[in-house]
Amino acid sequence: MKRFARLLLLLGLVTAAPARSAEINLYSHRHYEVDKAVFAEFTAQTGIRVNVVQASADQLIERLRSEGAGSPADLLLTVDAGRLQRAKDAGLLQPTSSATLDARVPASLRDPDGHWHGITVRARVIVYAPDRVKPSELSTYADLADPKWRGRLLATSAGSVYNQSLVASLLGKTDRDTTLAWTRGVLANLARRPQGGDRDQARAIAAGLADVAIVNTYYIGLLRASEDPKDRAVGEKVAVFFPDQDGAGAHVNVSGIGVTRSSRNRAEAIRFIEYLTSPEVQTRFATANHEYPLSLDTKASPMLEAFGPFKADTASIRRLGELNAGAVEILGAVGWP
Repeated sequence: MKRFARLLLLLGLVTAAPARSAEINLYSHRHYEVDKAVFAEFTAQTGIRVNVVQASADQLIERLRSEGAGSPADLLLTVDAGRLQRAKDAGLLQPTSSATLDARVPASLRDPDGHWHGITVRARVIVYAPDRVKPSELSTYADLADPKWRGRLLATSAGSVYNQSLVASLLGKTDRDTTLAWTRGVLANLARRPQGGDRDQARAIAAGLADVAIVNTYYIGLLRASEDPKDRAVGEKVAVFFPDQDGAGAHVNVSGIGVTRSSRNRAEAIRFIEYLTSPEVQTRFATANHEYPLSLDTKASPMLEAFGPFKADTASIRRLGELNAGAVEILGAVGWP
């Protein structure tokens, strides 16, 4: 009788134990208000809570490495294909299989083994002062090394992953000597020592400190849509030019996400990635953050449509990670600050 009572007590305890609520732990380098809104909407629709840890991509990758198999992270979200590839090569991500993702994410914008998928696209282009530069004077990335731009060009530092990936993409199309010569020529043309971010380069052009700069398009969108009238004025004083339209196309990179090797919520994590690639969320990223959707549809938002249609170089995205070390070496060899 006592044994039976104890059994009933145990059964009661098991029955009374609350069910584990569905959740995923996201390590994210992104820091945008639209992301918070999208995550909240995902939770409202699915009941799956999204716990976010924010830090730089390098910090998050190192954290995953140090935490090992015991890491609580289910997903890594960052803003460069090269970093995602580095996380894959370090064994920090696992392959995922989803017919939905295969249909929504073009093959050129995801890892061929399924370790990461792009969720948005960024184009790195030439921004110029239309009152001092005619569009007919602009053409290719290679042309930026021409001495005609001496003292007229701006760019961010060698530490910028966007610059590293641009150099990596050029390295993938040519060879080390050609890329080295281009990097040296661009450095010689800079109007000042690299400083600040992409928006600071646009501000410097608007102030007349230079005529052209290498910038991501979505930063121009953020300036033009800013609540700060000074930033809006800067955004309107510069124009966007897509290089290499007669060649490989403008250099693009991705924000991308992968399921961690340690994930204990794999099904929920994949469902989350599928949500981020859904048409409605793709439109949200385009309208709120001025990033290109995976379809590269410039009609996804008025801002993107204002930038105009363009040919994108998507062929080199997968190689950005493997070529990153070579790009960093080249930047260091020419003394790019």
